[in-house]
Amino acid sequence: MIYGPTLLFALGEGAVIPLIPVIANRLGADVAVAALVAAALVVGQLCGNIPAGWAVARFGERVTMGVAGIVVLAGLLGIVVAPSLAFFAAAVFLIGFCAAAFALARHSFMTTRVPLAFRARALSLLGGTFRLGMFVGPFVSAALLGLFGTETASIVFFAVCQVATILLVFLGPDPEKAVPVSAPPRRGDGDSREAEDTGEAVTGAIPTVERVGVFRTMWRFRGVLARLGLAAASLSAVRSARQVVLPLWGVSLGLDAGTIAVVVGVSGAIDFALFYASGQVMDRFGRLWAALPAMVLMGAGFFALSVTHDLGSAAMWYGMFAAVLGVGNGLSSGILLTLGADIAPPDEPAAFLGSWRTLTDAGGAVAPLIVSAVTAVASLSIGVAAMGVIALLGAAGFIRWVPRYVPRPRPSPDPA
Repeated sequence: MIYGPTLLFALGEGAVIPLIPVIANRLGADVAVAALVAAALVVGQLCGNIPAGWAVARFGERVTMGVAGIVVLAGLLGIVVAPSLAFFAAAVFLIGFCAAAFALARHSFMTTRVPLAFRARALSLLGGTFRLGMFVGPFVSAALLGLFGTETASIVFFAVCQVATILLVFLGPDPEKAVPVSAPPRRGDGDSREAEDTGEAVTGAIPTVERVGVFRTMWRFRGVLARLGLAAASLSAVRSARQVVLPLWGVSLGLDAGTIAVVVGVSGAIDFALFYASGQVMDRFGRLWAALPAMVLMGAGFFALSVTHDLGSAAMWYGMFAAVLGVGNGLSSGILLTLGADIAPPDEPAAFLGSWRTLTDAGGAVAPLIVSAVTAVASLSIGVAAMGVIALLGAAGFIRWVPRYVPRPRPSPDPA
């Protein structure tokens, strides 16, 4: 009931995402416009975070997830019957909007239910479940396309996953009632004035009535959002840049599509293999021990890759540094979820998490634009190096702000 709906949603979404540019092209979009339509999914998720925070605070996690699943079905129907490109883009935006509500509801639930001592492992597993769905989904889509010869089959697959998710959410045991609220942690040595905002121990059920409001919550926690939040946004930006840079770099080297796919796939497999190790490191040694190595590795990987373009062995270095970026990204698995849960107010986490996820999603949305702009003005190598600079600045931000705002995990019996 906790991880199953996430896996189903990610499987369906992963099956449909690769088809969005294809369908857009069939509706008359050129390459640039098709990329813009595909970005509507990210924009929808970015716009949906704050309303999702209000909905979870007001109606609860279960209702928010169920209603979001129903609206996703409407978005999928819109994709199938879209008479124009604008209508199709609106349907894609709607799915992204609901994806934000789904993700935030589960994040809020885990924040209030999982004790600090093994919170990172639980949230890394949640992130790994999503990554598994996004990793397997495209292969399911490819099989369905081979079997039925139409994109509608993959869209129907997403719809079936959504129906199963809705049934699990509404008809299965309610996790909000079955799992007790965990008492919030006491701050360690990194106390600050903002630490007072986390409140005292909470008992009973998760509150479902909005107490402060989303925008007042944003203002109340403006300090931590402007400091640790920006560092987290830089991590999201570097992650997003990796997904853009690796295919572009392969194209710039003149490699064929099969070789590029293998390199990107191997990097993704390494990333996925390390998701639970990241949680282990964060729970046993602290959040900084996962965030800092991840940022340094990815920053160094981008810098090193940027100087190999004209070398005779550029293809070999491309594969090697793609693996390095995969390791760095894998080590950071779950860190954004965990940091958001660590610093969220325990009496009203959803409103804060809406702001937190908006900030981190914005970092991911801006990164491809930065790479594109710098490449247009200078070169792809300089654009890649710019992401290395952002990674190292983010690492410095984590060094400065994680000890101040994030409670230290305390040893406890392993839940496994």
